[in-house]
Amino acid sequence: MKVYFSHGKESGPWGSKIKKLAAIATEQGCEVESIDYSDILDADLRVARLTDILKNETTDYLLVGSSMGGYVSLVVSEKFKPKGVFLLAPALYMQGYQIQEYDTKNQNIEIVHGWSDDVIPVENSVKFAKQADCSLHLISGDHRLNSSIESVEKIFRQFVIEKNI
Repeated sequence: MKVYFSHGKESGPWGSKIKKLAAIATEQGCEVESIDYSDILDADLRVARLTDILKNETTDYLLVGSSMGGYVSLVVSEKFKPKGVFLLAPALYMQGYQIQEYDTKNQNIEIVHGWSDDVIPVENSVKFAKQADCSLHLISGDHRLNSSIESVEKIFRQFVIEKNI
């Protein structure tokens, strides 16, 4: 199984959060790829980049996205069939993003969002999770979730174990 990470607008492909989650994926026997979007500020152009990368993928994979990368991962998951989608404070229902309605047929979605997020309203994740009937973990923390990284790691480890069976 392969795990594709999509970072947020102002972070990079190998920020501290992705490094920690990539280590968990690797220890669970997954191959890891973190896409570099640092040259693209537009969320929908990032969707095009990930779509181009995945169009020839033949192995099972998970999509993991943080903030804008969460939007990218979710939108791309509607075109492909990942084994699961793991979203961290996803930038859903944000002004200026092309997609505002999401296909909720993929039941392998899990979301983690910090209660104190002042960048992406936590209500956006609640709205999506309710429509998608997917797991939503509301935890202590801000947008970056760095203060709650241990909780994020536990949730992610369980997600990877379940999807990698």
